[in-house]
Amino acid sequence: MTNGIVERFLHALSPAHREVVEKEPRERQEELAEAWEEELRDDAELFVEDELSPPAAESEAAARVYRRTYE
Repeated sequence: MTNGIVERFLHALSPAHREVVEKEPRERQEELAEAWEEELRDDAELFVEDELSPPAAESEAAARVYRRTYE
C-alpha cells in the first residue's frame, strides 16, 4: 500500500479522529486505510447521499471506519 492512500485516509478524517489514528503503528494505519478504500468502493450510495461530492463521501467513509474501529 502506498503512503498516499494512508495520507488520503488521514486527510478525510476529522482532526480529532486523525490525531487518534496517527498514534497507531503504520501497519494499523494501512489496515484502516484499506478498510476505508473498501468502504468507498463497496458503498456506491456514499456518492449519491453526498451529491457526488468526493470529499464529502471520503469523509463519511473515513468516519464509518473510525466508528467501527474505535467506538
